[in-house]
Amino acid sequence: MQLVVARIGRAHGIKGEVTVEVRTDEPELRLGPGAVLATDPATAGPLTIETGRVHSGRLLLRFEGVRDRTGAEALRNTLLIAEVDPDEQPEDEDEYYDHQLIDLDVVTEDGQHVGRITEISHLPTQDLFVVERPDGSEVFVPFVEQIVTGIDLEEQRAVIDPPPGLIDDRGAEDEFADDHGADHGAEQGADHGVSSRDEA
Repeated sequence: MQLVVARIGRAHGIKGEVTVEVRTDEPELRLGPGAVLATDPATAGPLTIETGRVHSGRLLLRFEGVRDRTGAEALRNTLLIAEVDPDEQPEDEDEYYDHQLIDLDVVTEDGQHVGRITEISHLPTQDLFVVERPDGSEVFVPFVEQIVTGIDLEEQRAVIDPPPGLIDDRGAEDEFADDHGADHGAEQGADHGVSSRDEA
């Protein structure tokens, strides 16, 4: 299974370092020295991370064979892709890889079928399930422990305890979508890899 874990930004300095936009909650695991990453476009890679450091709040990487600013600039906007074992689990018991959550059935605690998770939207404040209902409409479910009370990967389902209006009031749902629509759209195509069930 392949996950996009970062996007290469501008060159930093003259010795081949680049800034990266991190798209994983596990940068120390995915973007550590020695990691070999596939790329998009594929012609840029594979790339092996030689060194990494944080500078002014940003992660800087240097890749084997890239020794100057020209080589670093040539990699700008390249996506870095990690191979992940489909059976691998995040260390935190309240974290899941996005591919583990996609296609889970969503049901309420009293057994009402809500729909199927089609996407995970990673907003700045929390993660959000995009749930497709049987009629084709979408419900947005915040991935917080007060609402998502259980994830059962064996049964392939997520159990929720929705507050009033979240799934049974279209007006409230449309208002929620309007409030978050811009962020939701901005996340299309970005795969952070790990979703966390946070406290609200």
